[in-house]
Amino acid sequence: MSKLSFFRDFSPATLVTGFVAVLVGYASSVAIILQAVTAIGVEPSQIGAWLSMLGVGMGITTIGLSLYYRTPILTAWSTPGIALLATNLPDTSVNEAIGIFIFASALMLICGITGLFAKLMTYIPHTIAAAMLAGILLRFGLEAFAMLQVNVWLCGAMLLVYLIVRRYFPLYAIISTLAAGLIISILSGELTLAGENMVFSMPEFVMPQFNVTALIGVGIPFFIVTMASQNAPGIATLQAAGYPPRASRLLSWTSLVAIILAPFGGFSICIAAITAAICMGSDVHPDPKKRYVAAVSAGFFYLLAGLLGGAIFYLFSAVPAPLIKILAGLALLGTFTNSLNQAIKDDYTRDAAIICFLVTASGANLLGISSAFWGLIGGIIAHSVLKNAPR
Repeated sequence: MSKLSFFRDFSPATLVTGFVAVLVGYASSVAIILQAVTAIGVEPSQIGAWLSMLGVGMGITTIGLSLYYRTPILTAWSTPGIALLATNLPDTSVNEAIGIFIFASALMLICGITGLFAKLMTYIPHTIAAAMLAGILLRFGLEAFAMLQVNVWLCGAMLLVYLIVRRYFPLYAIISTLAAGLIISILSGELTLAGENMVFSMPEFVMPQFNVTALIGVGIPFFIVTMASQNAPGIATLQAAGYPPRASRLLSWTSLVAIILAPFGGFSICIAAITAAICMGSDVHPDPKKRYVAAVSAGFFYLLAGLLGGAIFYLFSAVPAPLIKILAGLALLGTFTNSLNQAIKDDYTRDAAIICFLVTASGANLLGISSAFWGLIGGIIAHSVLKNAPR
């Protein structure tokens, strides 16, 4: 493939899609990250440095993997893992927390190298993976339109712009919607930037300490939650979109980078699901083989976020929440429609797919593991029981 192929495939739509993916990824869990790093006693002056490491790690892996495989592969931190850390690390020192991060990523690396994770993923039928993705995305669609009651003028105008541009210039629908939302927010005074908060913090190496009790009590649950609620849905998202999942390789690379960056605050690098789905829709590019450009664009925005460190959180906090939520819902609309269509197209797996969809969409969190994992389990069990049923 020509070295210039990336620039030929590049378009304003892919650039803005990458920005939207990063915007949604950061804005969705900013508060949880701050709560987690504060709980373990990270100095305020170093919080920005930790955020820098996350941005750099996600940027490098997203750009590298997407370019190498010509596939929209996005990485992310483990949002379910962050939630677990925020509630389980108050009595843990920073050094012990770093040890937990390294330990959990090492377990993931072992799963990647041995191929165990890839073997487990082969048992997930395509229709079940699509149903799980549709169940995840349903929440974003519902939250998007629920924002109409929070800010009807902003959300209504963005929705109207989306529909009009989608009708005549579909590739520029999200670009136009974002622009409309920002203009309205500025004119209404809802978007303000606090420039004095934009500071850069140099990363500092923290010597890890491996406390057996902490590794068992927090490290293993962190590993399980991240694998079940982040990496598995991420691989299933690739599979549902028709891309080769490459589970072992992706898990190995992301885990290795996480181990390297952990002593500097990069506590997790995982395979993304939601933000990756934003870069996989038909609105990004008509040709699925060229949608990787949106992921590469997202990677550059990750790197920019890493360079800005803590300032990126002030930037994202300046954007009205309704704008982010309705933008995410509209950006994922095409992917949701395609996933639901793929899930129910086969009569022989439709019931199992619907079970997977409903369990995932329910949001039921059992044993600290998200509904996406239980949706997969329920769908696979239902598929195994019903696949030979008479019709």
